[in-house]
Amino acid sequence: MYDQILLALGVFFIAFMFAPVGMGGGLLFVPLLHYVGGWEIDGALFAVSLTLTCVVSYGSGLAHRKEGHVNDEAVKSGLVGAVPAALLGVAIVIQLGDDFDLIFKSLSALMLVWSLRKTAKKLGKKALAAAKSVGEASEPLPLHHLPLRIGTGIGGMLSSILAIGAGVIYVPVLQQYAQLPTRKAIGSSLHLMMVVVPVAILTHLVFIEASDWQTLRSNAVFLLSLPLLTYFGAKLGAQFGMRYISSENILRVFMLLVGVVLVKYLMDIGSIFA
Repeated sequence: MYDQILLALGVFFIAFMFAPVGMGGGLLFVPLLHYVGGWEIDGALFAVSLTLTCVVSYGSGLAHRKEGHVNDEAVKSGLVGAVPAALLGVAIVIQLGDDFDLIFKSLSALMLVWSLRKTAKKLGKKALAAAKSVGEASEPLPLHHLPLRIGTGIGGMLSSILAIGAGVIYVPVLQQYAQLPTRKAIGSSLHLMMVVVPVAILTHLVFIEASDWQTLRSNAVFLLSLPLLTYFGAKLGAQFGMRYISSENILRVFMLLVGVVLVKYLMDIGSIFA
């Protein structure tokens, strides 16, 4: 019961904090379920993490669309690379099978290091504030379709492999190759997730093992409450965060939590080789 309360609070907090910065929360949903909930890294955990990420993307994405912070042309172009790559990512997970725990934590650790480096670079250069001012240009800037699709393809693949929304990939890719201001890149990132993550969920569920289905059924009542908490957390976070919380402060919290998760992953990896 205590673990479930912590999980519920953690899910709400992650959705509230990271919806405003275009991240689905999977980088933190997975370790929350794994370390706090005691779940194995398997198909059941992937299905739950991706479902919560999907809810965040819809709760926050619709709020961003209402505010006009979405570039539909960039989203449509990005999906050309992201959706097929998400399907390929599921195939990779299935192929790895029982060896996936170490590979997952190693890839996640690399992703977290990359994320910390990119976030620190943004904060150091105050790129978020600069991008907002650049983003008010009256003339739309051209899209670079090929690198945009390659970048979103990497995000789509990692979405399936790591059970994340991949906003940490999509946002900088959209900023660089669609030349979008930060807030519009965030809204467009969330709209990519709104398509890619359901594709990843459904494809994972097609190949999920019987034991994973049993895990989901045995926790059905509790699991049904998590998407509701996630939705309200994302909706409140998007509405409140866009107005009252600076992106810089949210990213600082993100860096702190990611740092804690990174240390835990590295400890687990080290224990395997000890």
